[in-house]
This record gives sequence, C-alpha cells and structure tokens, in this order.
Amino acid sequence: MTAAIRLATARVGDLAAVMRVMDAAFEPAYGEAWSGAQLLTLFALPSARVCLAWDGEQVCGFSAARIAGPESELLLLAVDPRFRGRGIGALLMKDWQAWAAGEGADDYFLEMRADNDAVHLYEQSGFSECGRRPAYYRGNDGMVRDAITMRRSRDRDGED
Repeated sequence: MTAAIRLATARVGDLAAVMRVMDAAFEPAYGEAWSGAQLLTLFALPSARVCLAWDGEQVCGFSAARIAGPESELLLLAVDPRFRGRGIGALLMKDWQAWAAGEGADDYFLEMRADNDAVHLYEQSGFSECGRRPAYYRGNDGMVRDAITMRRSRDRDGED
C-alpha cells in the first residue's frame, strides 16, 4: 500500500511543504506544532534531520529527529490526514531509526501527549513507556495533559 511513497532528506527549500503538512496534521487546540523558525534551526544542526514522505510530487508526511551521542530523539512526526492509514507513519519511524543507527545511536526516544492516538504507531514500532510527566503540556484549549516518554533500544545484534 505504500509502494508509491518515497522518502528523502528535506532541505531548507522544503520548509513550506513541511509547514503545510504540519498545519494539516496538528490540531491547533494542543499547541504542539512548531513554527517555521523553530524548524529552520534543525536544518542548521549537523546532528538533526528532517525526512519527507512524498506521494508523487506531493509531500504527505515528515519526521524530524536529532542525535545526541548514543541516543536519538524523534522531535516531530506528522502525516497529512488525507494520507493516513497507508503506513506512512511506520515508514517514517523505520527511516528515522535506520538513520539514527547509521549515526551510532543505540537508544531511541520520543515524547508525546498522553492522549495522543499516535501511541499505537509507536507501540507497534517497538516503543514502550519509560516515563511520565504529569500536567506537562498546556494546550491552547486551556487543558493540561500528561507527557509520556517512550523508548526503544536497538537490538544487540545490530538489527532494528
């Protein structure tokens, strides 16, 4: 089902396409979307990568991650709602971990709002909860939500 999807490292010139996906994918009530200026900082960091998912000539998803020593953190993952249910999120997760492993990472982390439906994607990708921050997120809707930290370690035989 994802045969038409291709993944590629984003460049600064792709910022507008990334922002279109972000605007479509992130519910404004939660206040989780990054600004263009925040995303631009990632392009300047050699330890960070933004990956785009393309369906033909259209960007339909992206991930943003960084490396810190033997650890990598997924900062953002978004799929345009019109393209959900096609395995694009799973492809982006695999790509992030493969990139991070190539950069020497053995442990992968992410943090998310406790009531985020993406938890199913992360659990299917081998992640499990390793920490919780009560009342961490304050959304634009006035609600306070817990944050969940999730972790996955690379298999000791080197396979992901």
